[in-house]
This record gives sequence, C-alpha cells and structure tokens, in this order.
Amino acid sequence: MPFYHNLGIIPPKRHTIFKKADNTLYYEQVFGTIGFDGMTTTSYHVHRPTQIKKIGKTYNVAPKIACANNIQSHRLDGFQIPSEKTYLQSRKILLTNNDLDIELAAPTDTTSNYFYKNTDADELLFIHKGSGKLRSHLGTLDFKYGDYLLIPRGTIYTLEFDNNDNRLFIVTSRYPIYTPKRYRNWFGQLLEHAPYCERDLRRPHSLETYDKQGDFLIKIRKGGQIFDVTYTTHPFDVIGYDGYNFPYAFSIHDFEPITGRIHQPPPVHQTFETSAFVVCSFVPRLYDYHPDSIPAPYNHSNIDSDEVLYYVDGDFMSRNDISAGHISLHPAGIPHGPHPGATERSIGKTKTEELAVMVDTFKPLMLTEEAIKISDPDYYRSWLA
Repeated sequence: MPFYHNLGIIPPKRHTIFKKADNTLYYEQVFGTIGFDGMTTTSYHVHRPTQIKKIGKTYNVAPKIACANNIQSHRLDGFQIPSEKTYLQSRKILLTNNDLDIELAAPTDTTSNYFYKNTDADELLFIHKGSGKLRSHLGTLDFKYGDYLLIPRGTIYTLEFDNNDNRLFIVTSRYPIYTPKRYRNWFGQLLEHAPYCERDLRRPHSLETYDKQGDFLIKIRKGGQIFDVTYTTHPFDVIGYDGYNFPYAFSIHDFEPITGRIHQPPPVHQTFETSAFVVCSFVPRLYDYHPDSIPAPYNHSNIDSDEVLYYVDGDFMSRNDISAGHISLHPAGIPHGPHPGATERSIGKTKTEELAVMVDTFKPLMLTEEAIKISDPDYYRSWLA
C-alpha cells in the first residue's frame, strides 16, 4: 500500500549510527519485498534480529487436493469447519492454485504461546466473527467484525481474541496485495472516484518494545511447511520504524458502493488486487434506478476466471438457500447467473442489505479434501427450473 507511516523513535538518516542510552547501538533492519524494488520499512531493534537458537520440528500444511480439474459449481458450508484451539491448527485450506490459498479458520484460544510468520505470501484476513488485537513487530491493530487485515509477507505477528467464538476467511497470496491501480494517481494517492480513501485505512499503533532474552518460538510458514524456529530475543523489540511496508486494517463497512441507473459490473466492487486475482466487497447499497432496470446480475460466462463468493450477512438476492458462512465456487468454463426466480424477485426492489467478499482468480482453483467435506454435491443442479 503506497502510503508512509512511522512509529516510535528513529534516527534522522537511514543507515547511520543510532545509539541507546548506554551508548550501544540499535540494530537496523530493512524489511521489504521484490528485491528492494517493492515497498520497504526500516526498523530499529534493541537486539540483533538474526539470533536463531534452534530449528525444531517441521510439519506439512500443504493442502491435500481432492479435485485438480474442476468444472462443477460448488456451495461449501463454511460454518461446518470445526473450531480448533489454536489459530494455526484451525486454518483449513479449501481452494488453492499456484497463486493463492483460500482458507477458513475458527480458533477458540484467545492467545497463543508462539509467534507466526508467513514467508511465502501476503495474508488477507477477513473477520467474520470475533474481535481483538493483531500484535506484530510493527505495532498493534485492533480488529472487529467486518475488518480486513492485510499482513505483508514476513510480518511476525500474533492474534489475540476477546472470546472463543471466532470465524475468519483468509486469502494467502504469493503476489503482493495492493489497492487497485485505477483508484490511484501516479503518486499513489487514492483518487476521488475510489470507494474508500486513506482515512479509512487504519495503521498500526502502540508499538510494543520488549528488551527480553530467552526462548521465543516463531512458527514460520514456507513452501507448504511450518518450521518451529526458536530465537533468543523477543521478536517485538523494535524501538521505531518508518516506511511503506506494514500491516493495516480496512473495514468492509467503510467501502462506499458505486451504483448506476443500470446494473454495474463486478469491478465496481473491487477492493484489492494482485496480478493473479482480485478481491471485491459487496455491501449494502441502493439498487439501479433506471425505471426498467433489473437489479439482479445478468447471466455471465466465467471464461477467464473462477469466482468465489464468501457470504457474510444479509440476503444475497441472486441466490436461493444461501446463508452466512457459505462459499460458492463458480468455475471458468460454464456460465452462471441468478437462481430461478431471483431475476423476477429483484424487479422493483430499491436496495439490498447483502454483505459478501468475492475472490476472482485468473487461474483455475483446485478443491481440497477439506472443501469436499463441506460441499453440497447437488448445488450445480440448483439452476434447473
């Protein structure tokens, strides 16, 4: 995200002497992607951030593929994913390709005894149920129902929940996740026609600085595995930082919908983008106001992308028998559109209260064994008269 942020204490110039009160040095670290060509943050640590004591057990978290070449529409009941104690235990990959994983999580523990870092992918967490704090080496973010949390790859973080009833929809992306280019000017500022602005994006606050030594477990996700790595110093020992690469939060409730006289195409709902997929937000909005408009979406062919919709709340007018927590997959290769009767029901309606997150991928998605467990096998027949 191209905007600048700083927290804590930093020296006047980068890569220069920066001393503690006892006349020893703080340790500088450049945290960035795309080989110094992408966005970076420069942080200053009480201890050297390189002190690994032990590399312990390694375990596999790669998805088990059940269907590698799919042309069937699916409806998954996401609330059937069982709750599990820890955040990482509860994460289940449902859909995947070489560019991204789409996951659900339902952790019950309010805190964890480890830190976590994904070295392969940016993580976009959508909070469906629960509230709490995301604590990272770059500061703290408060979160609640409806928040997106965008966590750049390499961020060391933990999640602290206020209670044990939590549901998250997660997209992990092998490509950096940005705000859509068409919403920004060539300086990077969000433009007037964008459905949100910088005021809506919540930056980290309350930088925590721990001068502690001991055994600190960081679970590192890399190449489909989790590595248990023990560091000798607390990972949250940053005294200050500045730059462009840090986690931030955005509430789906702050997305301002773009409407028109006739039905608008899905790109008006776009919220984030990568070179491999887009993420859109469907929010409460007024319907089209042409006197003969049909508010329901027109039938359309998924020629170039698989379409995933995660239903959050409200009444999704184009579908029959859809509830909160359901996920629909409409794959490339076949057309889809409103369920029987939905087009007729929509005529004359003036607004919708639906809330949903959509992910459109430019490469086909594979279904995992976890997805098949919660799939309705007859959903693809639901367009029959």
